[in-house]
Amino acid sequence: MASRVAATQDSSGNDEGFWLVQTSVYTQHFSPDPEHNNRQDLLGLEYNEASGMVYGGATFRNSFGQRSFYGYAGKRFDSSAYPFYFKITGGLLKGYKGEYRDKIPLNSLGIAPVIIPGVGVKLGPVNAEAILLGASAAMLNVGVRF
Repeated sequence: MASRVAATQDSSGNDEGFWLVQTSVYTQHFSPDPEHNNRQDLLGLEYNEASGMVYGGATFRNSFGQRSFYGYAGKRFDSSAYPFYFKITGGLLKGYKGEYRDKIPLNSLGIAPVIIPGVGVKLGPVNAEAILLGASAAMLNVGVRF
């Protein structure tokens, strides 16, 4: 029986990597607070290898409106039968400062390690991805592969 999870392939079936540029379109905090910013203005660029390895970076406004940065590596697991995938990334997050410095764990030096899981769907060259931001929020991102 063939595996339901496959390495990343482009739309022509070739084992090639691709770039993904994405932005955030919706954010929902699990414990809403009037201070929370639900417009992240995210702009991300990610490279996906044919093996499923991913490398990327993003800039966004955190929950308190501060410009933040996330550099990461991870793994993407595509379904071989459906246009869905699971992705998990880990990296370093910078940008929670001042009175908000302790809003994320392990941020004593102003840079914190994070792990971000997500699920997505591929529709032609368009990607839609829902990601979980710890126990704080979920975000919906859309992007274009090239």
